[in-house]
Amino acid sequence: RRHKKFMAHDENNEAREGDIVQIRESRPLSARKRWTLHKIVERSK
Repeated sequence: RRHKKFMAHDENNEAREGDIVQIRESRPLSARKRWTLHKIVERSK
């Protein structure tokens, strides 16, 4: 499996659909959201 969909908190709304990002585990922010955006590895084309 090359990818998986995660609900991640993006506080500054930086990431766009198709971007490759790194996420970090955090405290639960909602019923399904337990990850936060760490950095954007590669922008989508």
